[in-house]
Amino acid sequence: MATARKEDIVIEQEMQLGFLDEIYSIPAGERIKDCIQCGTCTGSCPVSFVMDHAPRKLWGMIRAGMRDEVLSSTTIWLCASCYSCSVRCPQEIKITDVMYALKQLAIKDKKFAADVTAPEFAKSFAGIINRYGRNHEPELLVRYFLKTNPFGLILNARLGLKLIQHGRFPFFPERIKGIKQLRKIMKKAKDLDELHQ
Repeated sequence: MATARKEDIVIEQEMQLGFLDEIYSIPAGERIKDCIQCGTCTGSCPVSFVMDHAPRKLWGMIRAGMRDEVLSSTTIWLCASCYSCSVRCPQEIKITDVMYALKQLAIKDKKFAADVTAPEFAKSFAGIINRYGRNHEPELLVRYFLKTNPFGLILNARLGLKLIQHGRFPFFPERIKGIKQLRKIMKKAKDLDELHQ
């Protein structure tokens, strides 16, 4: 018979039961209560093998009020956004949408692990979209590496130059028509997001 390890035991007073209410307040978040722990999400996930907590376990942790553990998990950052879990969920839970909301909470509360660089990537990407209306890969990589691993920029410079030479990496960014309208939409979305938090 297997015995529980000390680090596996969660003391009830450490649980943050308000976390479930926080999840219920996000769009589609209230559907978490319908989870039957069937494991279809984990079985459908192409990257569950590298996650510290598979999706099925993560939903159980949410329902148990384990806020800090959920938000500091690498699972939410490794989600491939392929929607396989959402499409196959027998309870029609919008799992991928909840993952995005969990990322936002982790960024807001600065709960992600120190070695998780995805928040910096997301911020750099959003800044470029706001500036040009579309992605500009060379600038994205420069911004990302300067914030997370400047040495990585040097290591990948030769590959970047080859991509530019072969026309696979546009050297100069292109701004879309109607960038002002896009910025208004993005500002409205940000305002609505802040209103709901």
